[in-house]
Amino acid sequence: MARLHHSGTSAPVAAGGVPGARASLASVRAAALRCRACPLWASATQTVFGEGPEHARDMLIGEQPGDSEDLQGHPFVGPAGQLLDRALAEAGIDRSTLYLTNTVKHFKYRLRGKRRLHARASAAEQAACRVWLDAELARVRPQRIVCLGSMAAQALFGRSFRLLLERGRWRELPGGARALATVHPSYLLRLRDPDERAEAYALFVAELSRLAEPA
Repeated sequence: MARLHHSGTSAPVAAGGVPGARASLASVRAAALRCRACPLWASATQTVFGEGPEHARDMLIGEQPGDSEDLQGHPFVGPAGQLLDRALAEAGIDRSTLYLTNTVKHFKYRLRGKRRLHARASAAEQAACRVWLDAELARVRPQRIVCLGSMAAQALFGRSFRLLLERGRWRELPGGARALATVHPSYLLRLRDPDERAEAYALFVAELSRLAEPA
């Protein structure tokens, strides 16, 4: 799999290479494209950074890019992203108003034949990537955050957070923002029983609908 070649003469960014606090979100995105803080960059096609209005009121944080995101360079464009789009529409939320990102910015996978199958980023890989999520949070400064999946939820609420026990409830974060957690849409795609999937999807839409409430 060929990797994306970045133009220019900028050197790769190692750990600690996040631009200073006064740097723009665009500068942070450009730096993230050169990140080498963990091994995931070597097999990924490209960094998949967050997208959306720079000062969006609401932010959605997922876990890590999948195959489609890695190839296209945009978050939530694969099957899980398509399911998310449908759920947001049913919840009455315009995706274009949201800032969407992931906890980890590179695709991690294992090969099965020619297929690239998702593999969960390790704790060390998540930790190495945390600087980019922190930089996004500091610059977008969302009022409300929805964490999609346990990796995103634990990034904000701590490793002791248990998604299926504590999902769907707003929590206050330092600085005044509120956040809640729900499942990742890929979880819904893995459910085989039609009735179970329909029930889980309805709950997912209901939790996303919390973003339609007044801030």
